[in-house]
Amino acid sequence: MGTTLRVASVLGLSLLAAGCGSSEEPYKPAPAWSGRKPSLPSPPTLTNAPVKVGDAYTVAGASHHLRSRIHDKEVTKSNITIQGYIVEENISDAPACAVHKTGKADPEDCKAEIPSFWIADEKGAGKDKPRIRVLGFAKNYASVYEAMEKYKNLKEVKDPAKDLYKDEIWNVDVPFPLPAVGAKVKVNGKYGFTFSKASTGLVSDPVNGTMTYEKMEVVEPAPEKVTFKNKK
Repeated sequence: MGTTLRVASVLGLSLLAAGCGSSEEPYKPAPAWSGRKPSLPSPPTLTNAPVKVGDAYTVAGASHHLRSRIHDKEVTKSNITIQGYIVEENISDAPACAVHKTGKADPEDCKAEIPSFWIADEKGAGKDKPRIRVLGFAKNYASVYEAMEKYKNLKEVKDPAKDLYKDEIWNVDVPFPLPAVGAKVKVNGKYGFTFSKASTGLVSDPVNGTMTYEKMEVVEPAPEKVTFKNKK
């Protein structure tokens, strides 16, 4: 029995060795590719910004949590505060047809955006940097016009009920001072991917999200007040 098994094992190994052999030519390594190199994008630069500074989120921190399945509820479940520099606003470039007192309708052919401003972690950051659009502090430029007129000689807010102009439609106090580029602010409100107050449709940002304004604290004032360039 033992002899039979040994013979079978030797025969099996012989057959296996024979199967491993090949009559093909031996392997020859191919030369390195000498054609045009592929054009690959450079790796993204990771931000060193912290998630929060004190009680306020940074722009990078808030937008990171918004896109996270683990942390998204932390920034969307209730109002949060986001701190940053105002790097852009659309008040100064409002079309002349939309700059007027409340109670007067814009002409039918007047195309006006929702009053907005954008905040970023870096002062003067360009559009290639993370930024969050803030809306909801005024329904239209007419409300901004009324607020601008009321705030002409206002130095500080002593009584919000008397000193601030209220947008009655959205039931919000238009901020003083009005948002201007260069100011460092803390904005409190509802944060998420979309802003849905507008009757003209949704405003959304699937990357950085949008902030529905509730209130604002000015940490550092802007070098200049915002004004309407196209005021009649």
